[in-house]
Amino acid sequence: MRPSPLIRTAISFTAAVGVAAGSLAGASVAVSAPAAPPSAVTARADATRTVNNLGLSTSEAKNVQCFLTDYWGYHGSFDGRLGSESWQAMQRNLQANWGYTGGIDGVVGSGTVKALQRMLADSWGYTGGIDGVAGSGTQAAFKRFAARACP
Repeated sequence: MRPSPLIRTAISFTAAVGVAAGSLAGASVAVSAPAAPPSAVTARADATRTVNNLGLSTSEAKNVQCFLTDYWGYHGSFDGRLGSESWQAMQRNLQANWGYTGGIDGVVGSGTVKALQRMLADSWGYTGGIDGVAGSGTQAAFKRFAARACP
């Protein structure tokens, strides 16, 4: 014997409510479960938000942010933390003037550092190799740049 249309509707409604309730219950369990390890995409996004002052103090980094605001489209805050937005603006400068060929991604990789080293060698007393490693010589020259970056 086949159930009447009214009974079939009631069964369908009950099933839908049960599925929805199960989904909500599963969601609450998922919230309390330990977080999964970050994926490569998440790790990449975190890397772009990383602050990298390359040895500059907060005050020195604020001078660099002032320079980047005046000339290279930096629109972030003057917080003395050279993060992704600061480095994207610096990469625009390095791309326009110092041979940077990478993406404007705000990540301080070896290509960014090599172009920065070329800039620092030109006017800021950097005498080391253009090796993409931000060692003590690169950091000292970057400090000299920062000291005069913004009037």
